[in-house]
Amino acid sequence: MVYPKAMPRIRAASIAEHKVITRTEILDTALELFGVLGYRDTSFGDIAAAIGIGRTTLYEYFSDKEDLLASLVEETLPPSIKRIVEQIPEGLPPAERLRRLVVFMVEFVIVEPTLGLMLHLEVPHLSGAAQKRVAAAHQTLVQEYTEAYRAGVEEGVFLRMPPKVAGTYLNNTIMLAAQTMLNYEDPAEALECTTRTVTDLLFNGLAADGDRSKESRKAGLWRSISGLGRR
Repeated sequence: MVYPKAMPRIRAASIAEHKVITRTEILDTALELFGVLGYRDTSFGDIAAAIGIGRTTLYEYFSDKEDLLASLVEETLPPSIKRIVEQIPEGLPPAERLRRLVVFMVEFVIVEPTLGLMLHLEVPHLSGAAQKRVAAAHQTLVQEYTEAYRAGVEEGVFLRMPPKVAGTYLNNTIMLAAQTMLNYEDPAEALECTTRTVTDLLFNGLAADGDRSKESRKAGLWRSISGLGRR
């Protein structure tokens, strides 16, 4: 149970600073409650009560719950992506860099379960405007995928296709793998199998003709797709 917190009216040297502090506390509390109660079952009243402010005060910061969730993604996802990218050493071959991106992003569901769950289960039900905001928060990640792909094309490792198509293919496939993790009672146990399957799926789909015969690539894709669906 989340108990109300005592919250003085002004907690900073200026009103502007106070608003920044309050907004941050609203976002942090909302994320905590979404994890405990679920996004759909958490109301503005629940968030206000947990912080110790009036419900109407929330509307000074967020127009509705969708706005709050989109803002939460905008403020928490890019820093998380930045930390993931910084863990990958520079100078790796494109395929290995891409493989590590896959592993880290699928792991995100385990490391950040509440945010990961909302991204996969709740965002698809948001309005078009809110979904565009969430998609924009993913752009740094899509750029990383695209750059790894471009480097692979230049080295003759990956098939040549429009970069935006490749970036979308990579992002959607990895998101599907992460969403699959939610089907497991213990996602951590399924991590190795899931990441191995999705990297096989991606590399079979992207591999240049010289790296694998058409027949073996087709067979590999079928094994990967089948493996991704197993629970």
